[in-house]
Formats: sequence, structure tokens, C-alpha cells
Amino acid sequence: MLIRRFAEADWVEVWPIVREVVRAADTFTYDPRMTAEQAHDIWVVAGPGLTVVAVDDGRVRGTAKMGPNRAGPGAHVSTASFMVAADARGRGVGGALCRFALDWARWHEYAGMQFNAVAESNRSAVALYERHGFEVVGTVPGAFAHPTLGRVGLHVMYRELEDPSDAGHTIPA
Repeated sequence: MLIRRFAEADWVEVWPIVREVVRAADTFTYDPRMTAEQAHDIWVVAGPGLTVVAVDDGRVRGTAKMGPNRAGPGAHVSTASFMVAADARGRGVGGALCRFALDWARWHEYAGMQFNAVAESNRSAVALYERHGFEVVGTVPGAFAHPTLGRVGLHVMYRELEDPSDAGHTIPA
């Protein structure tokens, strides 16, 4: 699987993934009625952030965006978001995107990575992030209106990042 920088020509394959995830309304806090243009404005980030795609067998199977979690005094902590096509789930795409984002953040000298809103009902994502060293540092009770489970908590997850030169990591794009 190749993970590379998003190119505008990728949007025709990225938008169906984003649309499917957002319209399911069971993992992301985005408006399920968002248009392709609104989604593009949110998902395709400018520097210092980065949007990438995961390509396998010539098809985009997933996408991620990463960058500073906040501006100013919070800019030393990164964040990232991941979406994987339904037919590619369980095949390592999310893990590959997460590893890429962590390496990218290390090489950009972020002190840590924080996920602000992980639905506690999204057990596969929570488990994936925990396998990659994240911890739940807090949960906002009932902050996510799940379409079938009702109100569930939103986790804030965090992990510190080591210096890339000490960890043997390669420099991502």
C-alpha cells in the first residue's frame, strides 16, 4: 500500500469515502448533509497540515488529514483524522494511515498527537489508536448523538511523541 500526498485529481475517489463515513453519522461529528464542496473545504488542509491518500491496487482505499491541533500555544501538539472505504476496512489501511500520521508528526517535531472526538462506540478505532500508543485522557459523556445507540461519550485520546532521530523512523512527505 502506498500512502502519498493528496492531489486534486484524487477527490473523485476521496469524496465517496468521506460521503459514506459522514452520512453514516456513527463515527464523525460532521454534518451528514454536507456537500462535496463543504467536505473538500474541511478535509483537504493547507500547510502546515497535510492530506494524504492510501492507494492499493490502483484505488484510493483511505485518506487522512493531519496538522496542528490548535494554533498559538497549542500548536506543538498535532492531530489527525482517518477515513477508510467500507470495502477496505479490516485490511490494515487505518493502521497504515495512523503510522504515517505519527511519523509525519514526529518529523515535524510535534510533542504529541491528540484526537479530540473519538466516539466511544467506535470500538475498532479506539482499539487501533490504543495499539498505536494512545490513551483515553477524558470522555465527554453523551457528547455524540449516535444514530442507533443514542448519546454516547466522545473520547479525547493522546500520546506523546518521541524524537524521530531516536526512534529510527523514516521521513514521510
